[in-house]
Amino acid sequence: MVEPSLLVLASLAESDKHGYAIMQDVEAFAQVRLGPGTLYGAITRLEEKGWIRPLPPEERRVPYRLTAEGRKHLQEELGLLGRVSRTGLDRLKRV
Repeated sequence: MVEPSLLVLASLAESDKHGYAIMQDVEAFAQVRLGPGTLYGAITRLEEKGWIRPLPPEERRVPYRLTAEGRKHLQEELGLLGRVSRTGLDRLKRV
């Protein structure tokens, strides 16, 4: 399974979203259902690292935005995952 924090960053790369919208988006693109505890734990860690930031609340929902540092981290992590994936798939073809 992909780390929940990476899924949240990938969701926010498209647009600002509040928690429930992130959960729905992640389920749609990764077929992974993040429970509220997992989601908000990841959001807290990402905020602490400065990779996302909360925006002013809209009604009772707090949207989040990917920061420049978060975008850079996401690009690095996805690059690594891409290399690992390509290597694994190439090696499976050889067997």
